[in-house]
Amino acid sequence: MSASGSRLVIYAALVGNSLIAVTKLAAAAVTGSSAMLSEGIHSIVDTGNQALLLLGLKRAQRPADERHPFGHGKEVYFWSFVVAILIFAVGAGVSIVEGVRHILHPKHVDDPTINYIVLALALVFESGAWAFALREFRRGKGKHSYLRAVRESKDPSTFVVLFEDTAAILGIIVAFLGIWLAHITGLAWLDGAASVIIGLILGATAAWLAYETKGLLIGESASPEVVEGVRRLALEMDGVERVHEVLTLHMGPEHILVTMSLDYRDNVTAARVEAVTGELKAAIMRRWPRVNRVTVEAATKAS
Repeated sequence: MSASGSRLVIYAALVGNSLIAVTKLAAAAVTGSSAMLSEGIHSIVDTGNQALLLLGLKRAQRPADERHPFGHGKEVYFWSFVVAILIFAVGAGVSIVEGVRHILHPKHVDDPTINYIVLALALVFESGAWAFALREFRRGKGKHSYLRAVRESKDPSTFVVLFEDTAAILGIIVAFLGIWLAHITGLAWLDGAASVIIGLILGATAAWLAYETKGLLIGESASPEVVEGVRRLALEMDGVERVHEVLTLHMGPEHILVTMSLDYRDNVTAARVEAVTGELKAAIMRRWPRVNRVTVEAATKAS
């Protein structure tokens, strides 16, 4: 997905979550529902997360400088990891603590109608944001399955928003069930139990996001298709006898570093080696626009 597509997904989620957070917190203040308060906190955390993702995308566009010769593309990975930590520490933590407090000291909600209305509206808004995020994710996933597309994606802003929206929809359903069951059974602690479940959903979401973004933050290679394609292209060049290795590294969603070690034929002159190297670099960057730095090393036969 392009950077502009990522921003559209994030902006859509940011606007929706901002409006939803206000209505959920207002309903929680009126009714005293623990599940509704957890949902309000959830929406606030999501709103802050989208702001952080936008910050990451903006900072990642800064040009390379003396201290960061390969650019700032990994800013996106760092802020995506921060988002995962915030979901766990704030969203999950506060929801679970609030839920346990209401289980131990339950508070009966006399009329949950306002909660139902707010949750219904939130479900509509969240579903719209989720559908938009899913559509953009599908555009970039290609022929891969959803799970593999997440594993192969080098732009975490796409699947972070999709995961958040999925968790939000599940949270709304759990909150509705908790409030409804507490009302019809008279067991007020069920409202708190729903809050705990919402916290567990957020915790699981955060753990998965942290796992997926950790690899990107540490440094992941380009897709196997790109690596193999670069290898084949090098072997097609006149004068290249053998490709020792092709090392790649994503310095950001739109920035791939390629380092190669090649054997040239014995009869190839130094001038021809230089020409072939230049042609190979240009060909790689034409075929894979995300590759914007290529280093080619001439290896010896014994290497």
